[in-house]
Amino acid sequence: MLPKSSIPFEEEDGLEEKENEFEWRIEEDQAGERADKHIASMLADKSVSRSQVQEWIRIGAITVNGEPAKANAKLAAGALIRVALPEPEPLEASPENIPLDVVYEDGDVIVINKPRGMVVHPAAGHPSGTVVNALLYHCKDLSGINGVMRPGIVHRIDKDTSGLLMVAKNDLAHASLAEQLKEHSVTRKYRALVYGVMQHDKGTIDAPIGRANHDRKLYVVTDKNSKHAVTHFTVSERFDEYTLLDLRLETGRTHQIRVHMKYIGFPLVGDPVYGGKSGRTLGMSGQALHAEILGFKHPRTGEYLEFSAPIPEDMEHAIGILKNR
Repeated sequence: MLPKSSIPFEEEDGLEEKENEFEWRIEEDQAGERADKHIASMLADKSVSRSQVQEWIRIGAITVNGEPAKANAKLAAGALIRVALPEPEPLEASPENIPLDVVYEDGDVIVINKPRGMVVHPAAGHPSGTVVNALLYHCKDLSGINGVMRPGIVHRIDKDTSGLLMVAKNDLAHASLAEQLKEHSVTRKYRALVYGVMQHDKGTIDAPIGRANHDRKLYVVTDKNSKHAVTHFTVSERFDEYTLLDLRLETGRTHQIRVHMKYIGFPLVGDPVYGGKSGRTLGMSGQALHAEILGFKHPRTGEYLEFSAPIPEDMEHAIGILKNR
């Protein structure tokens, strides 16, 4: 079972676990595992090491069935694990003079075209060089609802995905955009190049997504501890061994398009995690997934705004190669 946070945060456009309190029960197939090893594996996506877990056990931050945990204890099925971490020292993202491709900006909202390879907000392993660092330098007036590490951030796109991202510049805008995401009224359309020739002209993938048991950093289609996820696709063009797709998100789970496309047998070209193949044969330097169209109601005027951003040059080049074959 997945660790569950006591306080939810915004995810890609849904919920994300807060990194200070988790609780879960040991399942039958996990029984007999050593406590420190099991807990470290369950929190692997948080970049938690086994030695860090042992230190938390030492200071009494981890309990098993309400009793202080022992690092070498064997866990029994049904046991309740609780990790209650001390509050970390507050960190604050710093402004950095990083160029931004601004598609739209006013006093309430800014829309940017994020390059592939750029992380949205600071986190473990990425303390700087993020969209937030760049925005703090560019704007100096972002919503504070999500705290000092994620000011103005109402949704995310993966580090290795390029494309459009909207950011709130005040709390009124943040509340409005977050509500639109919750109601699935935001238009989010992607362009993707996938392996395989898809026979259906269009379709819908309605398959719940949760963390993989064998690797907590990965997501899979599963009905176990998962969240509702829906992706709509339309074939734009077919090539020899490849298909160019237009996709529309109805929900916005972490890695949703990447997981759904792998699930139906058409993984993304160049996806380093779910693709299984390199995109270098087509000249791609990363995964062929681009957030091409973004539309929402302006939080102050109510006017519907829609923006588009061209696909990255290497993705355009790859499509050109396929067209000329």
